[in-house]
Amino acid sequence: MPTYKIAPSILSADFARLGEEVRNVVSAGADVIHFDVMDNHYVPNLTIGPLVCQAIRPHVQVPIDVHLMVKPVDRIIPDFAKAGANIISFHPEASEHLDRTLQLIRDNGCKAGLVFNPGTPLHFLDHVMDKLDLILIMSVNPGFGGQSFIPEALHKIAQVRRKIDESGRDILLEVDGGIKIDNIAAAAAAGADMFVAGSAIFGQPDYKAVIDAMRAQLASV
Repeated sequence: MPTYKIAPSILSADFARLGEEVRNVVSAGADVIHFDVMDNHYVPNLTIGPLVCQAIRPHVQVPIDVHLMVKPVDRIIPDFAKAGANIISFHPEASEHLDRTLQLIRDNGCKAGLVFNPGTPLHFLDHVMDKLDLILIMSVNPGFGGQSFIPEALHKIAQVRRKIDESGRDILLEVDGGIKIDNIAAAAAAGADMFVAGSAIFGQPDYKAVIDAMRAQLASV
């Protein structure tokens, strides 16, 4: 029986009271805080940096999962590690040397992840599975919150689940983009075990009710 993790994305939180927001969502049952970093270069949006990660770190004990949508990526990794990140993931297109970037994340004391956009092929996994703690499948094109789930992502999740199982390694399989109460079970059935949800949680008045409903759907898988 998989241990499912729910990771609310603070991209959809109220930034005027971010400390309170992360405390509230953890109290409501969140397992992880998902932290989206966009640079207005690799993706067409600009969000938050290490100082914000450092600011929320004292407010929660759960892991902070930093998703770097930046290019180039190596320069910023040590800053996020120092700011309190536990997991750092990046896109293969943003690194000249995947193996080196993954090792850099681990050398800075964090778990390392690789992120795949809807159109990114999975062959990047072929020679780096031994350095991965997490694989993140994007079920939307990165850059903006509130987008709709792309169904084709389910096939990609299933492919990656097979690769993980064949490797025999303990690698989390995360999905991010348009995850809601009504599709989280399908993502789990395809093989995901960690679920990023932004507006589906932070856009609702009762965080606990949403997270509880998501867990009820996951229990049916």
